Amino acid sequence: MQIQAPRVVRSTWHGAGAAGLAVVFWALVPLLVEQAGELPPLRLSALALLAGALGTLPMARRRRHRDTTLTGAQRLAIYLGIPLLMAGAVGASFAAFTRAPTAEAALILYTWPVLFLLASRRLALGRLPITTLAGGLLAFAGAALLVAPQALAGGVSGAWGGYLLALAAALCWALYSLASQVPAWRLATRMPHLLLIASTVVGGASLALEGVSALPSAATLQVAAALGLGPYGLAMLAWSRAMHDPQAHRLGNLAHAVPVLATLFLVLAGIAVPDWRLPLAALLVAAGSITASR
Repeated sequence: MQIQAPRVVRSTWHGAGAAGLAVVFWALVPLLVEQAGELPPLRLSALALLAGALGTLPMARRRRHRDTTLTGAQRLAIYLGIPLLMAGAVGASFAAFTRAPTAEAALILYTWPVLFLLASRRLALGRLPITTLAGGLLAFAGAALLVAPQALAGGVSGAWGGYLLALAAALCWALYSLASQVPAWRLATRMPHLLLIASTVVGGASLALEGVSALPSAATLQVAAALGLGPYGLAMLAWSRAMHDPQAHRLGNLAHAVPVLATLFLVLAGIAVPDWRLPLAALLVAAGSITASR
């Protein structure tokens, strides 16, 4: 027992550190997107996903012998469906930040853990527990707290397009999280290929919808690289490490801090105005996520 205890403690601390690192990187996404203002959102998404593919290369392994057990439909779902979800999640969220106030769009985006919990509990249990429903209502009440003034003041406005894009991105992340639970698909070791395909898809959409633009500045390229290497590179590696920890069921709750941290970073950077609705909405989203996961 005296020999095994330090290993358990060390494993738990490593897992908690990895989870905390991933949460901080994800919370920085809205702030980094705001810093890359000159790039169209789809072009920025393509560059970030490409950087993420390069950053996750250490995760890639050859598993051709195991891929032979996959059916044609499973391969299509992995190498087409998953990249489309990634492209939709990143592209829609980046576009949302340009069409709606960044802090408000970020809070709507980070309701995706609640959507994931609602879907996974429904699939696993065939019903939705009361705590899951209550947590979902709390989280969406936080998002509604930000959106309702827009509706009461001017009805459907330009910001609503950003809100809907943020919700679409949240749905994509929730569906991606469901797909990542399929053991046979082993998405972690396929991550570089999936991110590269997603980058190609978004890049094609960018050329079709945004046209050809001048080369971005070196500073903007650095922001795009930071987005890819951080939230879509190191963060995914760190989160994968945390989810293999013996205390993974507890470490997963750290993801509920993302909307609170994202709002805090935006306020500290002077991008979001310190409005009483922002911290209250962030706390409602975090409290709803924790309640739904109980």
